[in-house]
Amino acid sequence: MTRTVDSFPVPRRLAAVVGVLAVGAALAAGHLLAGLLGPNASPFLAVGNTAIDLTPAWLKDFAVRTFGTYDKLVLIGGMGVVLLGLAVIAGLLSRRTPLPGTGFAVVLGGLGIAAVLARPDLEPLDVAAPVVSLLVGVAVFRLLHRLATGRVAETWEGTDTARRRFLAMSAGVAAGAGVAGAGGQLLAGRVDVEGSRGAVGPLVPASPAPPIPAGADFAGSGTPRFLTENREFYRVDTALSVPRVRAEDWALRIHGAVDRDLTLRYADIRGLPLVERTVTITCVSNEVGGPYVSTSNFIGVPLRELLDRAGVQPGAEQVFSTSVDGWTCGTPVADVLDRGLLAIGMNGEPLPVEHGFPARLVVPGLYGFVSATKWVVDLELNRFADKQAYWLRRGWGERAPIKTQSRIDTPAPFAAVRGGRVTVAGIAYAQQRGIAAVEVRADGGPWVAAELSTEVDKDTWRMWQVQLDLRPGQHTVECRAIDRSGATQTEARVPPIPDGATGWHSTQFTVEA
Repeated sequence: MTRTVDSFPVPRRLAAVVGVLAVGAALAAGHLLAGLLGPNASPFLAVGNTAIDLTPAWLKDFAVRTFGTYDKLVLIGGMGVVLLGLAVIAGLLSRRTPLPGTGFAVVLGGLGIAAVLARPDLEPLDVAAPVVSLLVGVAVFRLLHRLATGRVAETWEGTDTARRRFLAMSAGVAAGAGVAGAGGQLLAGRVDVEGSRGAVGPLVPASPAPPIPAGADFAGSGTPRFLTENREFYRVDTALSVPRVRAEDWALRIHGAVDRDLTLRYADIRGLPLVERTVTITCVSNEVGGPYVSTSNFIGVPLRELLDRAGVQPGAEQVFSTSVDGWTCGTPVADVLDRGLLAIGMNGEPLPVEHGFPARLVVPGLYGFVSATKWVVDLELNRFADKQAYWLRRGWGERAPIKTQSRIDTPAPFAAVRGGRVTVAGIAYAQQRGIAAVEVRADGGPWVAAELSTEVDKDTWRMWQVQLDLRPGQHTVECRAIDRSGATQTEARVPPIPDGATGWHSTQFTVEA
């Protein structure tokens, strides 16, 4: 009986290899071209960024709470695992015919095209990257599938020429994909941001912040140091890849409800009298006692000076700011005019790239999602009803003033400490109001006033410590802050979304005998 090639399905192992190599080649080709067009045009990154944009607020909050600053890494890893699994399935479904795998390549490419077209930070030309990815994916899949089918046929006939041809082509595709992917990464990094940052030179404020006084922290007792080092400053943003913008290429447009549109270059900002402000920034994603709060000396220009040049018109309610990656933020005009800063420096040096170089917004007293746009390139004056910012569209708060909070840093949860007097220490913050007192209690007993560190400013955190006499055994300690308005931190627990968590922070530990 005559047997046709279709009578011999491609072995499962070969079919899976065909699917995986085709997907790898497709992504690598798109990534390579994106290195020339713009990193975010990479189909993989475009789909990932779009997935972030479409993620429900509760899931985003879960990711930040669970994985912290590694949430993007987890997303990238998860996407890789899903693509690998789908590639294997596509290959297995194509053991007798290449149609299922071809269809999968087309669908995958279509998703990349749709994602690029939907991104606010990409241009129409950038769609070339996912189009090339689609074409390469289809071509590689069909080529390897044909070679694998030929290999099966020749195995029936007792020869192995096609087997060698298939192995050679597979190795070539794998090597080519690796080179293309690496090339895309190198091209994406060709923008010499660090060189541009280094060329900015020293940032010497005409109006420096007051020196940090002695006793501003209790680092010896376990609190953070008062000023957070740049490398330790918390980072929560929506960018899968950090935007890379040179100072000489950067421009800020101010428009909307203003008397005159302005476009300012980095040299314009650099040439103005700079001020330095010590500010504590807080992320709304913080659970009670969370880590996303840091303090820095920010250097920049008061936003009032820039907005006065433009002439803010009556009726303007928000400064609608846009990042170079398309992320948006709405900040009340009154807060911006009162204390907003266009920051270009941080702790005496130009902003680190991951913290917004060349420029970012800093508006003390508001959670970061309504006040701290990094890589900012556009300020539009309008009403809240005119445009809704990124997180407002997802149900988060509109104005989001920072709530009075305190946190226990030591003892650590479930720690074992020596008997005798136990030092409990932590931080408290209530930006725009300042901290008047912190109280601590053990095991539901009476509240005890903690010692406060030297106050620096109402817009910065304040450290506290207290010594407690505790018997051997397990203990639970709670803390609460009182701000200078007289308000006491509430015990009522609410989640971070939509406008900040509340509740008392507590920790459990064991006192050794």
